[in-house]
Parts: sequence; C-alpha cells; structure tokens
Amino acid sequence: MKEEVSIQTQYIQLGQFLKLVNIVESGGMVKHFLSEYQIYVNGTLENRRGRKLYPGDVIDCKESGSFTITAE
Repeated sequence: MKEEVSIQTQYIQLGQFLKLVNIVESGGMVKHFLSEYQIYVNGTLENRRGRKLYPGDVIDCKESGSFTITAE
C-alpha cells in the first residue's frame, strides 16, 4: 500500500523527502543512504539527492515502503 505525502511547494528534492518521511534523520545522512539502498522514482533507480519530485511521482524503497507525492 502506498503512503501519500503531501507537499505545499511545486516540488521537493529527494533528500528533503527522505527527511520528511523520517527515512533519514539529517541531510548529512542522505548521501550515505542513497549509496547503500536502492530508491526508485517512477520505476527508475535514482541516487541523486537533488532529484526533484513532483505531485504524482511514486517513490519506492524496499526498506521503507512506497510513497506517492500529492499536492496540498
């Protein structure tokens, strides 16, 4: 089951998203997390913490679940 994550801005960066949903505790942990775990954005493997996520994007992380970005 996908969890919906609502954002108030036009987009959110992947690193900010990982902090928002409490997958990582701080921005400094994002780079290490992305090097150790596979994150898929709309079915494509992604390792750029600056990747922009827009409403409708689907993020899958085997360790943490599936998320859908929605607009508030």
